Amino acid sequence: MASTGILIETENGAVKETSLGVMTAAAGQEIIALVTDADPAGLKDKLAEYGAAKIVKLTASGKDVSASPDLAARALDAAVGKYSLTALLGTASTTGKDVFARVAAIMDQPLVSDCVALDIQAKTAKKSHFSGKTFASLKVDAAVFLATLRPNAIEAKAAPAAGEIEEFPADVTDPELLIIKEVKKGDSDKVDLTEAPVIITGGRAIKAAENYKMLEACAAKIGAAVGASRAAVDAGYAPHSMQVGQTGKTVSPKLYIACGVSGAVQHFAGMKTSKVIVAINEDKDAPIFAKCDYGIVGDIFDVVPVMTEKL
Repeated sequence: MASTGILIETENGAVKETSLGVMTAAAGQEIIALVTDADPAGLKDKLAEYGAAKIVKLTASGKDVSASPDLAARALDAAVGKYSLTALLGTASTTGKDVFARVAAIMDQPLVSDCVALDIQAKTAKKSHFSGKTFASLKVDAAVFLATLRPNAIEAKAAPAAGEIEEFPADVTDPELLIIKEVKKGDSDKVDLTEAPVIITGGRAIKAAENYKMLEACAAKIGAAVGASRAAVDAGYAPHSMQVGQTGKTVSPKLYIACGVSGAVQHFAGMKTSKVIVAINEDKDAPIFAKCDYGIVGDIFDVVPVMTEKL
């Protein structure tokens, strides 16, 4: 059986749900879960439940691998050789995009980033192109299949495996070009937009920054993250960090609720792969109604409070 390595991302000592989705994408392969920033013993039950045959703690030069993307990339390259990996996968997160680009450069192999589907055996990947207007299926001609998956693109499914723990001290050195000393999160108590399973977004119709409190109240009921359209951001109602769309963040939640969002192609490009799209807009001719699964024609200030109450 071919072996696939997966870079596992954690938060507060727990496996991120998005990494479990990547493991599900590798179903049918021997999965080697590669950990850089947590105690693998604390992750064993969850990773074994979702298919990890081995859980490997990567170390190098006695340093914290997770504090240096260059060192992490070199350690991953060494792990590919150590475990004879035919594929190396990760999440298309801030960390994944950074580290995997470095791995691809070190290995001199092609990288397919931000995929929505994979066939590891065939070495093919599906990803969005032309602002979400179409999808491309790419065939990779390489010794090692390198790819990152869009968060939430694949729903995690349990597939129990042995989950044997071991440590791999990679014989590599850190060029010390970049060291991560601290990571500060602006809203640590809120769900990360790119990884949220549910997102509720306000468009230009939100009319004012303080009106996002209405969406936040609804989001709190269902563990959702709150986003904004470019029109709302340009109007000063929300910061760019909340923007969903071609020039903002690309998301793929299980449920996307668009409140007062017109549905311009630039916005649709950033949330097209959502599993279920619900639109609330008082304009019955808004483009979003041609792209959603469920639509409510009405004023968001009438509809959202009722929806929050019902939830």
